[in-house]
Amino acid sequence: MGAGFDETMRFAPRTENSEARRAFLLAYRALEEKGYNPVHQIAGYLISGDPAYITNHLDARNTIRRIERDDLIEELVRAYAEFAKHENFER
Repeated sequence: MGAGFDETMRFAPRTENSEARRAFLLAYRALEEKGYNPVHQIAGYLISGDPAYITNHLDARNTIRRIERDDLIEELVRAYAEFAKHENFER
């Protein structure tokens, strides 16, 4: 049987997902150009899976839908961790 609920799961490390990063940047730019709040819209998409949160502008909706949401979330966490490390962000 697998690990119990009190044990931390370990995921195999993966390298940076440049395709996911490109999809994020495109969606962010397209949403911003159309006057939306990109953070709210992308978060809505990641939480719900509803592609209507992402505009069709610049083909952003089709581009981001080609990437699995868990891969997008993983890349988002990786990018934030890199940022925090470089900013010496400590709490």
